[in-house]
Amino acid sequence: MRSVPRTVWALGVVSLLMDLSSELVHALIPVYMTVVLGASMVAVGLVEGIAEATASIAKVFSGALSDRLKRRKPIVVLGYGLAALSKPLFPLAGTLGLVLGARFMDRIGKGIRGAPRDALIADVTPQGQRGAAFGLRQALDTAGAILGPLAAIGLMLLFVSDVRTVLWFAVIPAVLSVAVLLIWVREPPRAQPAASGAALFEGFAQLPRAYWMVVLLGAVLTLARFSEAFLVLRARDIGLALAMVPAVLVVMNLAYTAVAYPAGLAADRGRRRALLVWGLLALAAADLLLASSEGKLFFFLGIVLWGAHMGLTQGLLSTLVADAAPASLRGSAFGVFHLVSGAALLAASVLAGWLWSAFGAPGTFYAGAIFTAVALAGLLFRTR
Repeated sequence: MRSVPRTVWALGVVSLLMDLSSELVHALIPVYMTVVLGASMVAVGLVEGIAEATASIAKVFSGALSDRLKRRKPIVVLGYGLAALSKPLFPLAGTLGLVLGARFMDRIGKGIRGAPRDALIADVTPQGQRGAAFGLRQALDTAGAILGPLAAIGLMLLFVSDVRTVLWFAVIPAVLSVAVLLIWVREPPRAQPAASGAALFEGFAQLPRAYWMVVLLGAVLTLARFSEAFLVLRARDIGLALAMVPAVLVVMNLAYTAVAYPAGLAADRGRRRALLVWGLLALAAADLLLASSEGKLFFFLGIVLWGAHMGLTQGLLSTLVADAAPASLRGSAFGVFHLVSGAALLAASVLAGWLWSAFGAPGTFYAGAIFTAVALAGLLFRTR
């Protein structure tokens, strides 16, 4: 870890704090929508899918803009700032429309910061260390995703399941995240911005075929995995107490954090195909356990495997994008990658909500296992 640049560590801390804030909210919002506001499962899937797809669309523009301006940090600050400003809207929301508006603003912020932040990590990290760098940032990000639900559990118990009061506490780490970003994150000096007549998206045509294969791979993996909101709802479905529901995300992210950095090191050592295979096997097993389990033991085993899948695949995909894209187009490359993955997540989440309404929770997760098996079969038939 000593070889990882300081900027990557600083960005990791920024991610930790913002994810603490966001996951505190995310751990409670699905239950808040269904129990308090009376939303349907289809509505939950639609809200989550639209929110994530919005973030992915924003990444295209912010990534391409960072390439053209040859500046990453100002755009990253804008993204984290918008996310911080959205946090007070959640406890103030009293209708599903306002929740959607707050999620929309939060995810717009995520979308704006995502591609230039990942491009900045690639800019400051030598090629042979990028797996470790992306794995470290992902591990710190996921540590925040552990602390957020833990904070939600403690605060729910302290305030007797008063969701609105608990949601106000998400504002504090969000503000701290922006402060760390402003003070400690540095970007390397770059050449002058592109000429004013240059088209914002003109570089897309220059992205190589190897990059587009990574985009396709990311889309297939995302189609096999829907929003984590359905994990939270499945916990309620098997009878987990309302105050303990955030424990689902804690367990998932503990597994995610434990796997992410070692997986990054393995990616740097050339074991990328094996990571993808094991990641898909973990997701298929998780889906089967979540579909069939009626007790808490096998349910949480499925959650652990879901987190392991994330740790094995997410940092690896970022590494593949960084290695396949030219340095001058990294922002655009990450933007397109996240756009396609976000569209796949929207489709997967809406389908999951419909399957849940039509066939119940088991049908949703069995369908996920089938999609994952198809993706794994396609990967195994590839020679590279």
